[in-house]
Amino acid sequence: MNKMLKSAILAFATLGFVAAPVLADEAAEKAIGARKAQMQLYSFNIGQLGAMAKGEVDYDAAVASAAANNLASLAAMNGMAMWPQGSDSTAMPDKTRTKVEAWTTWPKISEASAAMKKASADLALVAGDGLDALRGGIGDVGKSCGGCHKPFREEKKE
Repeated sequence: MNKMLKSAILAFATLGFVAAPVLADEAAEKAIGARKAQMQLYSFNIGQLGAMAKGEVDYDAAVASAAANNLASLAAMNGMAMWPQGSDSTAMPDKTRTKVEAWTTWPKISEASAAMKKASADLALVAGDGLDALRGGIGDVGKSCGGCHKPFREEKKE
């Protein structure tokens, strides 16, 4: 009986050591998927605003307000769970383009995130106030996007 119990404990312990990396990879993949989804939502809403700002579609105050409020909500969201250590392009090159510097230079990415929060909140306040107001606020949103993507995202591989 004692030998059987020891064998069972050893089997479960071994399974735990084998399963832990798989579970960690699965959690990291889910986090990467969530942050990609957030970026797609950013892109969708910025696309609506950008099309209006460029004159590609007619300005619509209600649509502009909704899209800008969506951006502000997305930026204000606590997304810390979407950025676990080890979910970078070095550890998972086939899953993400986020550079490891997003974790190793933490104050810099925190500043970039704060810039997005401010720019999108500012835009949400004015996006429904006319095309000129929209055009005046959307540039800071674009700058804040680049403030994160340029230093913390790998170039797209062809």
